[in-house]
Amino acid sequence: MLKSALEHAVREEEIPRNVARNVRTGTPRPRRFEPLTADEARQLLTTAQGHRLHALFELALHTGLRKGELLGLRWEDLDLGSGTAAIRRTLQRTSASGLTTLPTKTRASERRIALPTRCVQSLKLHREQQKRERESAGTAWQHSGHVFTTAQGTPLDPTNLTRAFTTLLRNAGLRCIRFHDLRHSTATLLLEQGVDLVVIKELLGHAHIGVTAGVYAHVRLRLQRDAIDTLGTVLVSREANETARSDGDEPPICAARVH
Repeated sequence: MLKSALEHAVREEEIPRNVARNVRTGTPRPRRFEPLTADEARQLLTTAQGHRLHALFELALHTGLRKGELLGLRWEDLDLGSGTAAIRRTLQRTSASGLTTLPTKTRASERRIALPTRCVQSLKLHREQQKRERESAGTAWQHSGHVFTTAQGTPLDPTNLTRAFTTLLRNAGLRCIRFHDLRHSTATLLLEQGVDLVVIKELLGHAHIGVTAGVYAHVRLRLQRDAIDTLGTVLVSREANETARSDGDEPPICAARVH
């Protein structure tokens, strides 16, 4: 970051040279994450049935949206008729301004994604639930336009979502993971189902496919190993069959007629 800032200062002719240009930097170690398995993901969604934020958890697991992107969704961003969502903003808590709506993480993060039929149905039910909450709140309701809000209509605090998620994991009898690991779970499960890396990159909103490939390199390596092992099994079986036929009592294919 410092190198980039100084390089900008050089271009603006504020300083004569970038003293950080020749500094060697080590390769950052990738963060460890613990994605859910398919069975664990199903167990989580089953436990979330009836939860006030069921639609949010389902959307998170099916699309891999970031926490801030989920909380920043507005109803105007959703087209439930065509089953799409426009990701335009993120909701964050900052020390200076509290809950604040900010642009997406990168330009590539601003995207339109397809919504699974299951998520469309959950969001429709969530909209009806929100209407009932608005009627119950009466004059205390504060309209924000967000899809996921408190019972009074105000934006949902990321910290409170984390608490709700931790409680949900405990109720489901699952190991403790970060909310962000739901995003990793989505990508890992898609990779395991053979979905192309380009599609996953667009769904997650990564700026470059190299980011997607780098983060999930261990998953791709495991899938490569499984594929190679499968091929090895096929080749060994073929060789074994050939050996069995050659050692048997069957007559040769081109046997000559005996007169």
